[in-house]
Amino acid sequence: MLIWFGVTNVGLSGTATISAGIIVSFLSMARQFSQTISQISMQVSMIAMGIAGAGRVFELIDEEPEHDEGYVMLVNAVKDDQGNLTESDRPTGLWAWKHPHKAEGTVTYTELKGDIQLVGVDFGYVPDKLVLHDISLYAKPGQKIAFVGATGAGKTTITNLINRFYDIEDGKVRYDGININKIKKPDLRRSLDIVLQDVNLFTGTVMDNIRYGRLDATDEECIAAAKLTNADSFITRLPNGYQTMLTGNGANLSQGQRQLLSIARAAVADPPCMILDEATSSIDTRTEALVQEGMDNLMKGRTVFVIAHRLSTVRNSEAIMVLDHGRIIERGDHDSLIAQKGTYYQLYTGAFELE
Repeated sequence: MLIWFGVTNVGLSGTATISAGIIVSFLSMARQFSQTISQISMQVSMIAMGIAGAGRVFELIDEEPEHDEGYVMLVNAVKDDQGNLTESDRPTGLWAWKHPHKAEGTVTYTELKGDIQLVGVDFGYVPDKLVLHDISLYAKPGQKIAFVGATGAGKTTITNLINRFYDIEDGKVRYDGININKIKKPDLRRSLDIVLQDVNLFTGTVMDNIRYGRLDATDEECIAAAKLTNADSFITRLPNGYQTMLTGNGANLSQGQRQLLSIARAAVADPPCMILDEATSSIDTRTEALVQEGMDNLMKGRTVFVIAHRLSTVRNSEAIMVLDHGRIIERGDHDSLIAQKGTYYQLYTGAFELE
């Protein structure tokens, strides 16, 4: 429009009211003005994104602290010749639940073993929509319990309830015979360890990342944990061994190596109960065999809950729970479920047909 207006006013007869130089200068200034407007509009969009991000940050800051009415604590304990437990102020390698009974004015100690029971549990993330219906299961100390089923069936939700990340709507969850609502949340979660599919490593040495499982662990205990979980073999091949610096969430390591570090971290923590949530789903089959061997070494003598889509990793479980839409529809060991030729049989044979 500016060019058209200028040309019509310049004319060709030499009697123009505007010179060609003025038109060229004005067009240049108009271009600069339009560029400034474009830059301002870009800044406005960035400001809008910043405001939205700040809103989420402030929403998190304003979140109410987690409410905890628990009074049962996890303490170091010693056992006498008669099997009686007493509290110790130093690490002993033996843990017990310190249970004060206010009505009687007494305190009892229960050895931490990893006996977990869910009885008639109902749960929903929102009150009017349940995602778990009448879940009952019993995990004895040292048993391996597997959860299988389609995505969204409720497998991870069950393990979140054991950690008390959420409180149940109905039913009971007992840990060594104690209702977990009575156990202080930090103590409850200290007795459990979780190995996830996504591994989070921080900037520091390999030794520091393993020690994160238990901050007072010695170098010898960290190395022993790495050997137990098959991580020592690749760590010793690193440029500086256990003192190799990791940066960028362990970007200089493969996914399998990062997973082995995560398992070694759990071994240092030495919990009586573990939760393995899709721990081998993002690594190749060859590396999976090494990681699986490390996990098998770690799981010995512990109560373990395993969530897996690769059903080959749950064959040696004492009990396999098949979930569908928040209900346990089948339960048993691998052989008995295969013999039933139900949902587990279809999942298992279908998985191997795909592989």
